[in-house]
Amino acid sequence: MVYRGRFAPTPSGPLHFGSLVAALASWLDARSRGGVWLVRIDDLDPPREAPGAADCILAQLDAFGLHWDETVRYQSQRSEAYQTAVTQLLDTGHAFHCRMTRKELATLDHCHPGITAAVAASTDTAIRLHVPDRQLCYPDGIQGKICNNLHRDVGAFVIRRRDGLFGYQLACALDDADDNITHVLRGADLLDSTLRQRWLLECLTRPAPHYAHLPVIMDGRATKLSKSTGSDALDPNRASHLLVAAFTGMGLTVPDTLSGAPVEELLRWGVAHYSEHRWPSGRTQSLPAVLV
Repeated sequence: MVYRGRFAPTPSGPLHFGSLVAALASWLDARSRGGVWLVRIDDLDPPREAPGAADCILAQLDAFGLHWDETVRYQSQRSEAYQTAVTQLLDTGHAFHCRMTRKELATLDHCHPGITAAVAASTDTAIRLHVPDRQLCYPDGIQGKICNNLHRDVGAFVIRRRDGLFGYQLACALDDADDNITHVLRGADLLDSTLRQRWLLECLTRPAPHYAHLPVIMDGRATKLSKSTGSDALDPNRASHLLVAAFTGMGLTVPDTLSGAPVEELLRWGVAHYSEHRWPSGRTQSLPAVLV
Protein backbone atom coordinates (compact mmCIF):
# COMPACT_ATOMS: atom_id res chain seq x y z
CA MET A 1 0.00 0.00 0.00
CA VAL A 2 1.40 3.38 -1.02
CA TYR A 3 1.46 5.91 1.83
CA ARG A 4 -0.76 8.89 1.00
CA GLY A 5 -0.75 11.85 3.37
CA ARG A 6 -2.17 15.35 3.14
CA PHE A 7 -2.18 18.87 4.60
CA ALA A 8 -5.55 20.64 4.57
CA PRO A 9 -5.47 24.29 5.67
CA THR A 10 -8.50 26.58 5.88
CA PRO A 11 -7.96 29.77 3.82
CA SER A 12 -8.91 32.13 6.64
CA GLY A 13 -5.47 33.73 6.58
CA PRO A 14 -1.77 32.97 5.96
CA LEU A 15 0.02 30.08 7.63
CA HIS A 16 1.72 30.70 11.00
CA PHE A 17 4.40 28.75 12.87
CA GLY A 18 1.94 26.20 14.27
CA SER A 19 0.73 25.54 10.72
CA LEU A 20 4.35 25.06 9.60
CA VAL A 21 4.96 22.37 12.23
CA ALA A 22 1.82 20.50 11.18
CA ALA A 23 2.61 20.77 7.45
CA LEU A 24 6.28 19.87 7.93
CA ALA A 25 5.47 16.84 10.10
CA SER A 26 2.94 15.56 7.58
CA TRP A 27 5.37 16.15 4.68
CA LEU A 28 8.26 14.44 6.50
CA ASP A 29 6.09 11.48 7.46
CA ALA A 30 5.16 10.96 3.81
CA ARG A 31 8.63 11.55 2.39
CA SER A 32 10.40 9.34 4.96
CA ARG A 33 8.11 6.45 3.96
CA GLY A 34 8.49 7.01 0.22
CA GLY A 35 4.90 8.15 0.05
CA VAL A 36 2.75 10.76 -1.64
CA TRP A 37 1.85 14.11 -0.05
CA LEU A 38 -1.18 16.14 -1.08
CA VAL A 39 -2.50 19.60 -0.31
CA ARG A 40 -6.20 20.33 0.03
CA ILE A 41 -7.70 23.79 0.56
CA ASP A 42 -10.66 23.51 2.94
CA ASP A 43 -12.59 26.44 1.47
CA LEU A 44 -15.96 25.10 2.56
CA ASP A 45 -17.24 28.15 4.44
CA PRO A 46 -17.04 31.38 2.37
CA PRO A 47 -17.80 33.73 5.31
CA ARG A 48 -14.63 32.49 7.05
CA GLU A 49 -12.33 32.89 4.05
CA ALA A 50 -9.88 35.76 3.59
CA PRO A 51 -9.44 37.05 0.03
CA GLY A 52 -6.25 35.69 -1.50
CA ALA A 53 -5.50 33.44 1.46
CA ALA A 54 -5.52 30.19 -0.55
CA ASP A 55 -2.91 31.49 -3.01
CA CYS A 56 -0.87 32.90 -0.12
CA ILE A 57 -0.85 29.52 1.65
CA LEU A 58 0.32 27.70 -1.48
CA ALA A 59 3.07 30.28 -2.01
CA GLN A 60 4.20 29.87 1.62
CA LEU A 61 4.39 26.07 1.32
CA ASP A 62 6.36 26.45 -1.90
CA ALA A 63 8.79 28.91 -0.29
CA PHE A 64 9.45 26.44 2.54
CA GLY A 65 10.13 23.61 0.07
CA LEU A 66 6.98 21.67 0.99
CA HIS A 67 5.95 20.71 -2.52
CA TRP A 68 2.86 18.59 -3.15
CA ASP A 69 2.62 15.67 -5.56
CA GLU A 70 -0.80 15.99 -7.17
CA THR A 71 -3.25 18.71 -8.19
CA VAL A 72 -4.45 20.81 -5.25
CA ARG A 73 -7.96 19.85 -4.15
CA TYR A 74 -10.49 22.61 -3.34
CA GLN A 75 -13.52 21.70 -1.25
CA SER A 76 -15.55 24.44 -2.94
CA GLN A 77 -15.47 22.30 -6.10
CA ARG A 78 -16.81 19.17 -4.39
CA SER A 79 -20.48 20.00 -3.73
CA GLU A 80 -21.81 17.25 -6.00
CA ALA A 81 -19.80 14.56 -4.19
CA TYR A 82 -20.91 15.86 -0.79
CA GLN A 83 -24.57 15.90 -1.82
CA THR A 84 -24.31 12.33 -3.12
CA ALA A 85 -22.96 11.24 0.29
CA VAL A 86 -25.70 13.11 2.15
CA THR A 87 -28.35 11.43 -0.01
CA GLN A 88 -26.81 8.03 0.65
CA LEU A 89 -26.81 8.64 4.40
CA LEU A 90 -30.46 9.74 4.32
CA ASP A 91 -31.47 6.77 2.20
CA THR A 92 -29.75 4.29 4.53
CA GLY A 93 -31.33 5.81 7.64
CA HIS A 94 -28.07 7.14 9.08
CA ALA A 95 -29.06 10.80 8.68
CA PHE A 96 -32.19 12.85 9.34
CA HIS A 97 -33.58 16.36 8.93
CA CYS A 98 -33.61 18.62 11.99
CA ARG A 99 -34.84 22.15 12.73
CA MET A 100 -33.29 22.53 16.17
CA THR A 101 -31.58 25.92 16.67
CA ARG A 102 -28.29 26.72 18.40
CA LYS A 103 -30.24 28.41 21.18
CA GLU A 104 -32.25 25.25 21.75
CA LEU A 105 -29.06 23.16 21.69
CA ALA A 106 -27.49 25.44 24.28
CA THR A 107 -30.23 24.45 26.75
CA LEU A 108 -29.09 20.83 26.24
CA ASP A 109 -25.43 21.69 26.87
CA HIS A 110 -24.87 21.55 23.09
CA CYS A 111 -25.47 17.79 22.98
CA HIS A 112 -28.05 16.94 20.32
CA PRO A 113 -30.72 14.42 21.45
CA GLY A 114 -30.62 12.49 18.19
CA ILE A 115 -33.33 10.99 16.03
CA THR A 116 -36.11 12.11 18.40
CA ALA A 117 -35.64 15.62 16.97
CA ALA A 118 -36.15 14.48 13.37
CA VAL A 119 -38.65 16.40 11.21
CA ALA A 120 -39.96 16.05 7.67
CA ALA A 121 -37.61 17.12 4.88
CA SER A 122 -37.78 20.78 3.88
CA THR A 123 -35.51 23.56 2.70
CA ASP A 124 -35.46 25.05 6.20
CA THR A 125 -33.69 22.18 7.94
CA ALA A 126 -30.20 21.00 8.68
CA ILE A 127 -29.25 17.38 8.10
CA ARG A 128 -27.57 15.53 10.97
CA LEU A 129 -25.86 12.16 11.27
CA HIS A 130 -27.22 9.76 13.87
CA VAL A 131 -24.53 8.47 16.26
CA PRO A 132 -24.55 5.30 18.38
CA ASP A 133 -24.94 5.29 22.16
CA ARG A 134 -21.82 3.23 22.77
CA GLN A 135 -18.10 3.65 23.19
CA LEU A 136 -16.14 4.12 19.97
CA CYS A 137 -12.34 3.76 20.00
CA TYR A 138 -9.36 3.92 17.67
CA PRO A 139 -5.55 3.71 18.11
CA ASP A 140 -4.03 7.17 17.60
CA GLY A 141 -0.46 7.07 16.33
CA ILE A 142 0.70 9.67 18.87
CA GLN A 143 -1.96 10.06 21.55
CA GLY A 144 -2.60 6.35 22.13
CA LYS A 145 -6.04 4.74 22.42
CA ILE A 146 -8.81 7.32 22.03
CA CYS A 147 -12.38 6.47 23.09
CA ASN A 148 -15.63 8.38 23.40
CA ASN A 149 -19.39 7.97 23.34
CA LEU A 150 -20.50 10.41 20.65
CA HIS A 151 -24.16 10.19 21.67
CA ARG A 152 -23.35 11.41 25.19
CA ASP A 153 -20.65 13.88 24.19
CA VAL A 154 -21.93 15.73 21.11
CA GLY A 155 -24.98 13.87 19.85
CA ALA A 156 -26.05 13.81 16.22
CA PHE A 157 -23.88 16.24 14.25
CA VAL A 158 -24.47 18.41 11.20
CA ILE A 159 -23.47 17.12 7.76
CA ARG A 160 -25.39 19.78 5.81
CA ARG A 161 -26.24 23.11 7.35
CA ARG A 162 -29.59 24.84 7.19
CA ASP A 163 -28.08 27.43 4.83
CA GLY A 164 -27.13 24.65 2.41
CA LEU A 165 -23.38 24.60 3.18
CA PHE A 166 -21.93 21.17 3.89
CA GLY A 167 -20.53 20.29 7.30
CA TYR A 168 -16.80 20.12 7.94
CA GLN A 169 -16.91 16.56 9.27
CA LEU A 170 -18.61 15.26 6.11
CA ALA A 171 -16.38 17.13 3.68
CA CYS A 172 -13.12 16.29 5.45
CA ALA A 173 -13.90 12.58 5.85
CA LEU A 174 -15.20 12.15 2.30
CA ASP A 175 -12.25 14.01 0.76
CA ASP A 176 -9.81 11.76 2.62
CA ALA A 177 -11.67 8.68 1.37
CA ASP A 178 -11.95 9.87 -2.24
CA ASP A 179 -8.25 10.84 -2.29
CA ASN A 180 -7.31 7.41 -0.87
CA ILE A 181 -5.55 9.07 2.06
CA THR A 182 -3.93 6.37 4.20
CA HIS A 183 -2.45 8.55 6.96
CA VAL A 184 -3.71 11.78 8.54
CA LEU A 185 -1.17 13.61 10.70
CA ARG A 186 -2.63 16.81 12.19
CA GLY A 187 -2.92 18.87 15.39
CA ALA A 188 -4.46 17.54 18.59
CA ASP A 189 -6.98 20.38 18.46
CA LEU A 190 -8.80 18.21 15.89
CA LEU A 191 -8.95 15.11 18.09
CA ASP A 192 -12.62 15.76 18.83
CA SER A 193 -13.38 15.50 15.11
CA THR A 194 -11.72 12.17 14.49
CA LEU A 195 -14.26 9.77 16.02
CA ARG A 196 -17.04 11.64 14.19
CA GLN A 197 -15.19 11.34 10.88
CA ARG A 198 -14.43 7.66 11.46
CA TRP A 199 -18.09 6.98 12.27
CA LEU A 200 -19.22 8.87 9.19
CA LEU A 201 -16.92 6.81 6.97
CA GLU A 202 -18.22 3.62 8.59
CA CYS A 203 -21.78 4.71 7.73
CA LEU A 204 -20.66 5.25 4.12
CA THR A 205 -18.87 1.86 4.16
CA ARG A 206 -15.59 3.61 3.34
CA PRO A 207 -12.22 2.79 4.96
CA ALA A 208 -10.77 5.26 7.46
CA PRO A 209 -7.14 6.45 7.38
CA HIS A 210 -4.65 5.94 10.18
CA TYR A 211 -4.76 9.03 12.42
CA ALA A 212 -2.06 10.65 14.53
CA HIS A 213 -2.46 13.97 16.36
CA LEU A 214 0.50 16.23 17.11
CA PRO A 215 0.78 18.33 20.27
CA VAL A 216 -0.49 21.85 19.49
CA ILE A 217 2.08 24.67 19.67
CA MET A 218 1.27 27.21 22.42
CA ASP A 219 2.68 30.71 22.79
CA GLY A 220 4.18 32.24 25.92
CA ARG A 221 0.67 33.07 27.23
CA ALA A 222 -0.46 29.43 26.97
CA THR A 223 -2.60 30.34 23.96
CA LYS A 224 -2.75 28.14 20.88
CA LEU A 225 -1.03 29.65 17.85
CA SER A 226 -3.81 30.37 15.38
CA LYS A 227 -5.00 32.79 12.73
CA SER A 228 -7.88 33.89 14.96
CA THR A 229 -5.51 35.01 17.73
CA GLY A 230 -3.36 36.99 15.31
CA SER A 231 -0.30 34.73 15.19
CA ASP A 232 2.43 36.07 12.91
CA ALA A 233 2.34 34.90 9.30
CA LEU A 234 5.29 32.82 8.11
CA ASP A 235 8.01 34.99 6.59
CA PRO A 236 9.53 33.31 3.49
CA ASN A 237 12.67 35.40 4.02
CA ARG A 238 13.25 33.51 7.28
CA ALA A 239 12.42 30.07 5.87
CA SER A 240 15.65 28.38 6.96
CA HIS A 241 15.50 29.80 10.50
CA LEU A 242 11.83 28.86 10.91
CA LEU A 243 12.42 25.33 9.60
CA VAL A 244 15.18 24.84 12.18
CA ALA A 245 12.77 26.11 14.86
CA ALA A 246 10.09 23.70 13.60
CA PHE A 247 12.53 20.77 13.77
CA THR A 248 13.41 21.87 17.31
CA GLY A 249 9.73 21.97 18.22
CA MET A 250 9.44 18.40 16.93
CA GLY A 251 12.32 17.27 19.14
CA LEU A 252 14.93 17.05 16.37
CA THR A 253 18.24 18.84 16.95
CA VAL A 254 19.64 20.29 13.74
CA PRO A 255 23.48 20.25 13.77
CA ASP A 256 25.24 23.62 13.93
CA THR A 257 26.85 22.89 10.58
CA LEU A 258 23.42 23.30 8.96
CA SER A 259 22.77 26.71 10.52
CA GLY A 260 21.68 29.00 7.69
CA ALA A 261 21.67 26.13 5.19
CA PRO A 262 19.31 26.33 2.20
CA VAL A 263 15.77 25.02 2.66
CA GLU A 264 16.36 22.02 0.39
CA GLU A 265 19.39 20.90 2.42
CA LEU A 266 17.51 21.22 5.70
CA LEU A 267 14.60 19.18 4.35
CA ARG A 268 16.93 16.43 3.11
CA TRP A 269 18.40 16.25 6.60
CA GLY A 270 14.90 16.18 8.07
CA VAL A 271 13.76 13.28 5.91
CA ALA A 272 16.90 11.30 6.81
CA HIS A 273 16.42 11.82 10.56
CA TYR A 274 12.63 11.89 10.92
CA SER A 275 12.39 8.16 11.70
CA GLU A 276 14.47 8.78 14.84
CA HIS A 277 11.87 11.16 16.16
CA ARG A 278 9.18 10.16 18.65
CA TRP A 279 6.37 12.59 19.39
CA PRO A 280 5.37 13.08 23.04
CA SER A 281 1.78 12.01 23.74
CA GLY A 282 0.73 15.35 25.26
CA ARG A 283 -1.84 17.50 23.49
CA THR A 284 0.10 20.78 23.75
CA GLN A 285 3.71 21.92 23.71
CA SER A 286 5.46 25.24 24.23
CA LEU A 287 6.80 27.46 21.50
CA PRO A 288 10.48 26.59 20.83
CA ALA A 289 12.83 28.80 22.86
CA VAL A 290 14.49 30.13 19.71
CA LEU A 291 11.20 31.87 18.81
CA VAL A 292 10.16 33.12 22.27
